[in-house]
Amino acid sequence: MSTVLVSSDLHLATDRGAVDSGPRVEAGHRKVVQNSVSAAPREEIEQKNRTLSVHGGMNMSATVLPSVLFENATFTDMKVTQSALYGVSKRTLDVILSGLAIIVLSPIFLLAALAVKLWDGGPVLFSQDRVGEGGRTFRCLKFRSMVLNAQELQESLMAKSEHSDPRTFKMSNDPRITAPGKILRRFSIDELPQIFNVLMGQMSIVGPRPPLPREVSLYTESDLRRLAVKPGLTCIWQVSGRSRLPFPEQVKMDVEYIQRRSLALDLIIIAKTIPAVLGGDGAA
Repeated sequence: MSTVLVSSDLHLATDRGAVDSGPRVEAGHRKVVQNSVSAAPREEIEQKNRTLSVHGGMNMSATVLPSVLFENATFTDMKVTQSALYGVSKRTLDVILSGLAIIVLSPIFLLAALAVKLWDGGPVLFSQDRVGEGGRTFRCLKFRSMVLNAQELQESLMAKSEHSDPRTFKMSNDPRITAPGKILRRFSIDELPQIFNVLMGQMSIVGPRPPLPREVSLYTESDLRRLAVKPGLTCIWQVSGRSRLPFPEQVKMDVEYIQRRSLALDLIIIAKTIPAVLGGDGAA
């Protein structure tokens, strides 16, 4: 399990350390979410990848992220409350749809896995840290659509991003994408393994798309409002132009969804996602 640490002047850090038993940061003064979010003075998490001392003699590395308090009540000018009925209904819908999708789409899962494996012999799945609800990180699953050293190559490609905003990366003719990867991405097949993230409760069918920790490190406090709910397989801006939309517009639409969300709205977004995916609208 990942842990999120918040400093006294609201600087956030995430780590992937063995802290499930709940050790807390030395000199931490406020625990926000049990075993997941704690507070620590700014000097304790002053730089990225700094080793922090925790009770019990354990160490963990941290990545400093921007200012925010991950409590729903502290997101200014934003309501993120939900009825108990909606919460139960949404989770029930997630479980039913993800379970059915795994069964119905199993032939596509098999064909995609074979295509990836036969192309270069590398691993079929690619898992990556993503930032979810409340700033907690989780391992997001995808069919691997890029070369094996894709992450190492991204830094050299950042200047070629079609998004001028450094908070997102978009490149239509990304040279790292393999031949089968182009087909998988065209129809969003590469994202199908995230159905398992939904089944495990780390994601939802509908919600803001999960960002990378590197991207979140560049967020403003306003941007961080999109982390107030579970990330989703599909979201409102994906059916309204998908990844072609500039990041500020994505945030605006994510926040509008969070404030207006209901089971009816979720079903509308799911229905609109199907033609968007089949048409390859805006997919990389």
